[in-house]
Amino acid sequence: MPSRRALIRLLGLAGLAVVLAAPSVAMAASVNEQREKVRTQSAEVLAHLYKTTPGARGVVEQAAGYATFHRFGIKIGVAGGGLGRGLAVDRTGKETFMKFVEVSAGLGLGIKSYDLVFVFDTEQAMSDFINKGWEYGGQATAAAKASDSGRAYSGAHSVSPDVRLYQITERGLSADISVAGTRYLKDEDLNAR
Repeated sequence: MPSRRALIRLLGLAGLAVVLAAPSVAMAASVNEQREKVRTQSAEVLAHLYKTTPGARGVVEQAAGYATFHRFGIKIGVAGGGLGRGLAVDRTGKETFMKFVEVSAGLGLGIKSYDLVFVFDTEQAMSDFINKGWEYGGQATAAAKASDSGRAYSGAHSVSPDVRLYQITERGLSADISVAGTRYLKDEDLNAR
C-alpha cells in the first residue's frame, strides 16, 4: 500500500495532468467553434450573393471551387486595415479555412463592411489561391462581362487568370473592387486536424 506522501504526490500529478489537459480540450472546442462560425458566415455570404445576383448560383455551382469572405475594415487618419477569416470549397466539397490581412494607407476615415466571393474557373487557380496565397495590390473599377463562354458572370470582375470576384455591399453588387493591399492565405490554425 502506498504511503500517504506517495498518494498525495500521485493525486497531485493527476490534478496537474487534468489542469494541463484542460486548455487543449478548450482549445479544440474553440477551434471547432471557430470553424463552425466560418462555415455559417460562408453560407450567409453565399445567400447574400444569390439574393443580390441570382445568376451567380449557377456560376458558383459549375466552378472548380469558390472562396467566401466577410470583410470588415477600419481606416482612421493615414492608416487602416482589417483581418478576418473565410472558407474555400472545391467542387468535391473539401473545405480549406482561409484568413486575410489588409493594410491600407492614405488619408481617410471610415468603416467598410462587405462580402467577397472568389470563383475559380480551374482547379489550378483554386490550388494556387489556397496553397500559394493571393495578394491584390490595388483598387480597380472594372466592367463586368455579361457572359463568358455561355456562363453568366454578370457582376463578377476578373481579378487574375481563371479567378473572378463578386463584391457585395449592403446596397448590392459593387461596381468596383476594393481589396487593395490584401493578402489571402491558408489558416493553419483552423486547418490543423
